[in-house]
Amino acid sequence: MTMGAQGTPVTSSELLSVVASRELVARRTVFAGIGLPTLATELAQLTVAPEIEVVYESGVCGAHPSHLPETIADSVLITGAEAVISMPTLFGCVLQGGHIDVGFLGAAQIDRWGNLNTSVIGEWDSPAVRLPGSGGGVEVMANAREVFVVMRRHTPHSFTDPLDFCTAPGPDRALAEGIRPLGAGVTRVITELGVLAREGVGHELRLVAVQPGVTVGQVRAATGWDLQVADAVTTVEPPTAEELRLLREDVDPGRVYLR
Repeated sequence: MTMGAQGTPVTSSELLSVVASRELVARRTVFAGIGLPTLATELAQLTVAPEIEVVYESGVCGAHPSHLPETIADSVLITGAEAVISMPTLFGCVLQGGHIDVGFLGAAQIDRWGNLNTSVIGEWDSPAVRLPGSGGGVEVMANAREVFVVMRRHTPHSFTDPLDFCTAPGPDRALAEGIRPLGAGVTRVITELGVLAREGVGHELRLVAVQPGVTVGQVRAATGWDLQVADAVTTVEPPTAEELRLLREDVDPGRVYLR
């Protein structure tokens, strides 16, 4: 367990949510998934990015829920929303029209180029684990200006190259197949060990920051490829008392996602 700025114990969910929320500075539209992305965007609205417009896969745009939604179709998302549109309109006009600044995605595996696996662990024909699949992940990867990934696990099996299966190809892989995506693909990966970043096509993920108490060597040992490291690796500022208070008392007092 990490410690906050004032020595307060911080859970992994709290740490990831706070760090991800800080990355939303100067972003305007966010395609958010349920769970940690929702926590991060809600916290960002109360801190670094009050003007963020949150878009959900169910077609809700500019959501203003009275409390945290438990699914993308939760009725609490509808009340007070700026608009509710059909899913074909959401994907065909909003996403493919290039109107999303940041798409939040999760994954079971990620490789050095930011390609994601949310389909199977192991062989396709006889997988050890079968996962939910793409959902809207492929569309988000291809059309959001950039993609943030929040990973609860940072191990050589979750950060691996090659992937067991590529569900959502980043722009490098898409271009190699003759497909020209709109966005830069994954630009930020936030884990409990640190923050990885890439600038876009032709760039691998590299370590740019470590969490408090974590060394560069620990992050490299937990990554399944020879991880590039920035010339100047910073240390993430621990969650402040105010960030934790907002997260615990205002964003998720019922502990829907905090754990």
